[in-house]
This record gives sequence, C-alpha cells and structure tokens, in this order.
Amino acid sequence: MAEPGPISVADHLARILDSIEPLGVYDQSLLDAVGLPIAEDVTAPMPLPPFDNSAMDGYAVAFHDVADAAEDHHIHLPVVGEIGAGQSRLVALSPGTAVKIMTGAPVPHGADAVVPYEWTDRGVAHVEISRAPQLGQHVRRAGEDVEKGEVLVSEGTVLGPRHVGLLAAVGRSSVKARPRPRVVVLSTGSELREPGDALAPDSIYDSNSYMLAAAVRAAGGIPYRVGSVPDDAAGFTEALHDQLVRADLVVTSGGVSEGDYDVVKEALRDTGTMWFGKVAMQPGKPQGFGFIGDDEVPILTLPGNPVSSYISFQVFVLPALRRLQGRTPYERPTRTARLTHGFSSPEGREQFVRADYDASVVTPVGGHGSHLLGDLATANALINVPADVTSLTPGDSVQVLLLDEDF
Repeated sequence: MAEPGPISVADHLARILDSIEPLGVYDQSLLDAVGLPIAEDVTAPMPLPPFDNSAMDGYAVAFHDVADAAEDHHIHLPVVGEIGAGQSRLVALSPGTAVKIMTGAPVPHGADAVVPYEWTDRGVAHVEISRAPQLGQHVRRAGEDVEKGEVLVSEGTVLGPRHVGLLAAVGRSSVKARPRPRVVVLSTGSELREPGDALAPDSIYDSNSYMLAAAVRAAGGIPYRVGSVPDDAAGFTEALHDQLVRADLVVTSGGVSEGDYDVVKEALRDTGTMWFGKVAMQPGKPQGFGFIGDDEVPILTLPGNPVSSYISFQVFVLPALRRLQGRTPYERPTRTARLTHGFSSPEGREQFVRADYDASVVTPVGGHGSHLLGDLATANALINVPADVTSLTPGDSVQVLLLDEDF
C-alpha cells in the first residue's frame, strides 16, 4: 500500500517507533553488558568495604595505647602477629600489643587505628612508635563506601567500565539487559562493486553498506553487512530471506524510488505489511517501512544516494535501534547554534544540511547534492530546517543535530 502525498518526518518516525517493541530482557555477563542500558535497579547485597580494613602498611593498635607517642616520647609495644590481605588468622587484639598489618587486611577487634610503617622502626618482635595516629586513622570502615541495600546502578543506566568495577566488587557477575540489536544491512544496485575489486566503466564501489554497518555499530547494534544485491527482485528476495534468521532489524539502501529497477519496492510492495512513499524531507524523500518473514522482522528501506541514506539512518534508523535497546531519548538531541552563512530551503520539506559545528556556531558544508560524500565526511552536524522555513540569513538561530555526540 502507498500514500498519495508526502508525509512529515515526525509522522514517519512515529509510525516506526509505534510499531517496534524493545527486545526482551535477559541476564548478561558484566563484560557483555558494557555499553547496554540495564533493565533493573541493582542493589548492593553487601557493604563496601565488607569489613574494617587497613588503608596502610603498618601496625594495628588500640588508640589509647599510642595516644601519647611523639618524637621525644616513643611508645614500645610487643608485636603479637601479622595480618596480610586474604591471610587473616588473628581476629582480636589484646590491649597493650600491636599487630603488623598490610593494606587491605582486616583490622582485628580491639584495634581502632593503624600506625604507618613510616612512624615506626618497623620492628618484628617489638615495635617502637614515634608518632601517634588519630582515633580511627588509616582504618577503612565497613560500609563507608557503599551500604548494604544501596542502589548501585539504576535501571536505564548505560553500563560503563566504572559500573562494572563496582558491580564486580559486590559480587555481581551479570545484570539484566536487552541485547544489542542484530541488524542486517543490504545495498541494492547492479552497478555496485566491493571495495578492492576492479571497477568497470559503469560501476561504482558500494559505500552505503559499509557506512550503514558502521553507523549500526556506533549506535550499539551488531551489524551483518551482506553487501550489494543486483537489481533483480528474485535475487533480492532470496538474499533477504536468507538473512532473517539473524536479524532483529533489516536496513536496505536503494531500490525505493520511482525507477524501472527499484527492486526493493518490486520485491516487497505486495507483502501486505510494507509502506512505501514520500517523506517531506531533503535529502531522503523516498522511504519504506514494514515487517517481513514469519517472525515479522522490521525493515527500513532507505534511498540509495549516500547522503540521503546516511541522513535517513540518523533520522529514522537510529531512533528505531534505540527503541529496540530500550534507550531513551530515541531521537538525537538538538542544540541551538548561530548560523554563519545564509541559504535557501525548499518550501514544504524539512531539510537536513551538512554542517560544521563549533562552540555554538554552525557553518554549512558543501552543496546540496545527495551524492557528495566528501562533504558528508567533513561535517560533524546537521542543520535541521523546518518545512515552513524557506530562507536563512547569517546570524539566525538554528537547531542542529551533533553527529558525533553520545547521548
């Protein structure tokens, strides 16, 4: 089915997001979950530190036994044992004695301070102490970092290395999270060749599948780049269905316009679940979306011109990927910037202009051609021009999407 007139960017995106459900949640190991938003509040099953332990190499003592120690008044104590990290046998300290203790080792009952080696003669059987610690000095108290039951990582937090360290420290080996979406990427076009192969006079290299696969990876997905498929509906259908077993989402480029060789539309238009039509945007007007296969895998069909394809990814595919992952916001946030150069924009079409953004100032980059990959590669932002704006002048305030910004 098709709609007669162009629909807005917002309407097409809403159609996509309303139709896609987040992937299921399951336990994943800490390292596998790095970069994923977790789907639970993780609470501490134990305190950190789990027991009182020494912050220094030195001697565990009762404070009142060494409170008078000074350079001109040394305190002498018998050393009754030694405690290394993970080697504790001594659980209590008798008054008037000292225990040699290593950093991280548990402080025995009866000890309420640690005298660093530097304040002693480092004696073995007896120790001579020339400086008094404060009460509790150099003792890390149980729970002073994290209390049992405290929320360590909240639901929706994207797990990073520091979170992993904290969770491992309290004994968590896994967390509940949605998996990285598996995304099959195909390009269509009989003229396409793999980079590294020889080119014929009428052929070009397939940049789209590489670019889109890289964009999938940058968005947290797992790309499966199939490469290019010739302009043959039967061949495209076969290649597509061969890939569905490993796909949470399919992204194609090319074959969705009004030409005689638009094989994606030819192959999918009669499936009953596909919409093909025009979106009121520049670049990227021809778009398609639907579901395919027994498992109803969502498919986004993008235009074939490289710039159109990439901008369509940012506007439609990226939010779909974030929806699958349960990550919010779905859309790339915008920033307000001051425009350095004016330009015109077509009436009735929301425009996305390649640009260079720096310190809230934005400069358009290159021309409007949707084949100009060189300009796209130098841009770090897109100026988002509303459909009812036809002219912009230097100094105007505009909204920009920062392409390299994490969110």
